[in-house]
Amino acid sequence: MSNQAVEFLFYLVPLGSLLALFYALYLYTFVSKQEAGTDKMKEISAAVREGAVAYLKRQYSGVALFFVIMFVILTIISFMGYLPKVVPFAFLTGGFFSGLAGFFGMMTATKSNARTAWAASKSLNSGLQVAFKSGAVMGLVVVGLGLLDLAIWFMVLKYAFGASIEVITATMLNFGMGASSMALFARVGGGIFTKAADVGADLVGKVEAGIPEDDPRNPAVIADNVGDNVGDVAGMGADLYESYVGSIVATSALAVAAGLGLRGVMIPMIMAVIGVLASIIGTWFVRSEEKAEQKTLLAALRKGTISSSLIIAIVSYPLIGLVLGWNRIGVYGAVLAGLIGGVIIGLLTEYYTSGTYKPTQNVANTAITGPATVIISGLSVGMLSTFLPVLVVCVAILISYFAAGHGDFNMGLYGIAISAVGMLSTLGITLATDAYGPVADNAGGIAEMSGLGKEVRQRTDALDSLGNTTAATGKGFAIGSAALTALALIASFTEKVGVEATHKMEEIVKAGGTAPQWLEQAKHINQFLDITNPQVLIGLLIGGMLPFLFCSMTMQAVGRAAQSIVIEVRRQFKEITGLMEGKAKPDYARCVDICTRAAQKEMILPAISAIIAPVIVGLLVGIKGVAGLLAGSTVTGFVLAVMMANAGGSWDNAKKYIEEGNHGGKGSDAHKAAVVGDTVGDPFKDTSGPSLNILIKLTSMVSVVFASFILTNALFK
Repeated sequence: MSNQAVEFLFYLVPLGSLLALFYALYLYTFVSKQEAGTDKMKEISAAVREGAVAYLKRQYSGVALFFVIMFVILTIISFMGYLPKVVPFAFLTGGFFSGLAGFFGMMTATKSNARTAWAASKSLNSGLQVAFKSGAVMGLVVVGLGLLDLAIWFMVLKYAFGASIEVITATMLNFGMGASSMALFARVGGGIFTKAADVGADLVGKVEAGIPEDDPRNPAVIADNVGDNVGDVAGMGADLYESYVGSIVATSALAVAAGLGLRGVMIPMIMAVIGVLASIIGTWFVRSEEKAEQKTLLAALRKGTISSSLIIAIVSYPLIGLVLGWNRIGVYGAVLAGLIGGVIIGLLTEYYTSGTYKPTQNVANTAITGPATVIISGLSVGMLSTFLPVLVVCVAILISYFAAGHGDFNMGLYGIAISAVGMLSTLGITLATDAYGPVADNAGGIAEMSGLGKEVRQRTDALDSLGNTTAATGKGFAIGSAALTALALIASFTEKVGVEATHKMEEIVKAGGTAPQWLEQAKHINQFLDITNPQVLIGLLIGGMLPFLFCSMTMQAVGRAAQSIVIEVRRQFKEITGLMEGKAKPDYARCVDICTRAAQKEMILPAISAIIAPVIVGLLVGIKGVAGLLAGSTVTGFVLAVMMANAGGSWDNAKKYIEEGNHGGKGSDAHKAAVVGDTVGDPFKDTSGPSLNILIKLTSMVSVVFASFILTNALFK
């Protein structure tokens, strides 16, 4: 393929983004046309929507202040010569599009909850279709806006500024920091909100008062439903947006380092466009029979994800051969490694968290002896579940490096990065199966609160239970892709340090001086990252500790916020006459307000710590310390995230397994014990665990952006 034809391929990127956005609009229109049910259902849905919008408005107002401060800091650093002048503006657009993706997804989810419940009153497949299509809106908006952001900056830098491909990729790599920052605030804030409400509602409602889940008498029930949207939809959307964009820009930067130029840059972008088409086609395969069995429903969703993966696997082969040349076809092996690795991690997560399989059933079996054994067995499952996913990622890295590299170090790094793109290429439909979960959960709550029939509740329970599994699978997928993306970003960081050191040496030589030894080492930093080096070792230890510190802060935040909800729910049960008899209405708005205030306050410290940690370590310990920190945080962050997400998912579905009639069913002692386990697991799987994805990527992004500043101003060179 000629160079002109390769350059022409770029125009498929904005077309692909528009295709994703217009198809998302089509699905949104479909969902909007569905019946919203009774007046009671509409009232509940409106309350959830109002609470979610109010939360996001308050969150975005607070985050806007952070972005203004960071914009000023980046502008000052750019005028000092450490960054290109456009980076502060790219930082803003990255954050804006990340937040916008989450907002659009959440608006769709809050619109479709009542519609899903009403559709489920007709048939199980109807409910599945509405919930899944609303989730697909989230998935396609994320990939559409991600590609649009990339396309805009590529065109601005290439055609408005006339920048070279080296400058374009280096600059685009920097704007991922904006997307990562917004994602962290969305994930942490949304996670604190949703789990504070969920834990508070469960502890007082189900455990103390003995009333059903989603009972309208529970004052925290609306806050719980709001939390599902702001945490699991808006938060997850922002999270995977930055993974998606981060993997593409990191691969593009490494393509230049590998000597592939524009051809190598085009591969991840065109693969993303193919992924849009594959995801859209995959949505057509999601159909279900009327059996409310988990295996049947899971099979329906798998048809969509597997068909999309097959399309990517087939089309990527001629794409790589024609663009890179058939002598570089080994890169296709890296794509397959990432693609298959993502599917396997999803299946492994499903195995460890679904009530259909032994691990979660064993957790449920321990509930007959009380909460302590439930917690012990859940932690055991979470720890055990790290083994195989880590091996899968290791094998994917090994295959990607050697298949693409053939002894060439830079090509091997490009292979690892392109495997992350392969894993994320079907994000449009993978995220659809994840965002489906909160919609189904809300639908079940609305069915309960509005008094729909038992058959409807059975269908929404089946959809909700499926949502728990797909949410857990989505988290496993997000964690695995985060690990590969973080490795690509670490490689980009060391490459950036080498480039910056080379430029500084050239400036010193031009001025008639002699470059210091530390600059020579920085130029070849990969040769000097010895774990016996004290700077590297210090960085490794601090990086290994950082995920635990971060999880501690987020868990404590959920605990403090949940305490406020527990006190408020108890107060209302005690003080509102006739509430427990169903003759009075609880003050839902009060619980929503408490969760909103707590989330806004508590999210600041964890988010800021993730951003400043690599800068402080870099200035005090040096650039080698930063490399060590990134390696340490990636390793422990990946494993800890898998453990927490799968332990939480297993506890959740163990409770669902008992509610299906096992070990005495709802209200039994086993059920109460399982509720305690689920309550412990809530912040594990929905706050701390998922936030670690962003932590390990954001620290890498910050390190890339501040690499030149740290290199020059570090206390120890």
